[in-house]
Amino acid sequence: MAAARETIFTLEATPVKFGPGSSADAGWELKRLDVSRVLLVTDAGVAALGHPERIKRLIEAEGIEVVVFDRSRVEPTLESLEEAVAAARAAGVDGFVSVGGGSAIDTAKVANLVLTHPAPLMDYVNAPVGGGRKPPAPLKPHLAIPTTSGTGSEATTVAVLDIPELKVKSGISHRYLRCTQAIVDPELTRTLPAEITSSAGLDVVCHAAESYISRPFDTRPRPASPDDRPPYQGSNPVADVWSAKALEYGGSYLRRAVADPDDVEARGWMMLGATMAGVGFGSAGVHIPHACAYPIAGLKHVYQPPGYPADHPFVPHGHSVIVTAPAAFRFTYDAAPERHHHVAELLHGGPLDDPGPDTLPQVMRQLMRDVGAPSGIAELGYTEGDVDVLVEGALKQQRLLAVAPRQPTADDLRRIVTASLRNW
Repeated sequence: MAAARETIFTLEATPVKFGPGSSADAGWELKRLDVSRVLLVTDAGVAALGHPERIKRLIEAEGIEVVVFDRSRVEPTLESLEEAVAAARAAGVDGFVSVGGGSAIDTAKVANLVLTHPAPLMDYVNAPVGGGRKPPAPLKPHLAIPTTSGTGSEATTVAVLDIPELKVKSGISHRYLRCTQAIVDPELTRTLPAEITSSAGLDVVCHAAESYISRPFDTRPRPASPDDRPPYQGSNPVADVWSAKALEYGGSYLRRAVADPDDVEARGWMMLGATMAGVGFGSAGVHIPHACAYPIAGLKHVYQPPGYPADHPFVPHGHSVIVTAPAAFRFTYDAAPERHHHVAELLHGGPLDDPGPDTLPQVMRQLMRDVGAPSGIAELGYTEGDVDVLVEGALKQQRLLAVAPRQPTADDLRRIVTASLRNW
């Protein structure tokens, strides 16, 4: 007897306050959340720009104590997250505020999780890399204030980490990780270098495209219990709306946002697009490019990305996902041609003549070139000799691959990775 198919999808969204100057409301928002002492999580680079100190003063003006943790690591590791957990525990806080990119927001999410529900961090990491443990109850209030227009972490249920000992990246995913409130202030992106704006914006595009081109939610087996319904459920009518709008913004504004740091309009729409993509993929999910991205970022640490802090080599997340996207979407084309065409048109900004299997890959490659993305995996330090181990790492990300509209075999992934060594 065939298993019953899913008939239910869920969509949850972080409350968002958006607009230039909105970060001035940080203290008011935290007071509304009834916290008395918070850990402000940021990184040294963002701290040097002055945003965290200004926000700290705004929070203190509302009578709330603030302890600053400015050692969040760009692309967090197990060790850096455990340091943040220890800081939160020592500070005795009852809430969190994160000021920075996805790495700072994810660091605050994990510190909040382990502080609220103590357990070894690896117990919470997604299986099969970790134990896949689920938090039993909601976490402490968390106000997220992103300073980049990329990960959408302020709107998602996911925190990503690098585990160098295993040479792989993985994540922690549960609805309770979602931030309580987000403030998205385009003014905070003026200080971002072009290279970070590019990488973060390509992450927005990839999030939205993967979400829109994911397995339909009603093709999955129905779970035995609501508790077993995965966070990434497949494409659905509501997630599609958020993802499509994020794609439209990416096609319209990413080139402008990279070209001019003072183009607050373009950078603002990219920030909003990041949040919207986070809502979309937080329901529908991401798949092949993100599954490949984890080993690309985790296996070797030799690439020093321009524009980023020079304290350690790493592959920025947006670059790690976008390099395999053209080949991945060529592979998934037959599962949903019209959806691939629509994504290409949204990124292109209008209809395309005679669209076919190579249209979306071509549109993506042109966008990548226009915003200065790496040409492929080879530019990140990999060779053909690394393909098999990259495929092995991607195969570990089954929670992501399960959402792909066409299920890849190891040989399929091998072809995708090989084709992605050089996109041009």
